[in-house]
Amino acid sequence: QGQLVESGGGLVQPGGSLTLSCVASGFSVDDYNIAWIRQAGPGKERQGVSCIGNSGGSTFYEDFVNGRFTVSRDNAEKTVFLQMHSLKPEDTATYYCVATFAPCTALWTVVAVDSSDDIWGQGTQVTVSS
Repeated sequence: QGQLVESGGGLVQPGGSLTLSCVASGFSVDDYNIAWIRQAGPGKERQGVSCIGNSGGSTFYEDFVNGRFTVSRDNAEKTVFLQMHSLKPEDTATYYCVATFAPCTALWTVVAVDSSDDIWGQGTQVTVSS
């Protein structure tokens, strides 16, 4: 059964940087687009952050990212990365990676639709605070 495991979260000061990793196992990750979704807390809405196509040739970012984040993947290592710079307190959230067949240009579907084809990780907490 497919599994995704995120790591790299933590506490960082405003303006700082973190790199999140998402390691896949049990399925062919290079068949899937990988999305990063975040949730600020229980009861808060999930929010799309970024997405990378299955070959790594295309990337997508939500407007609020504004050039601060970079998504990449290494299919040989079955790993996807999200480099985050210039972090703000409002970036505080649990970050999830999701393997999906949804196109990256339709990231909203990963947030809004519980597809049985999607594979979610358990999440990693990012806290931006002084």
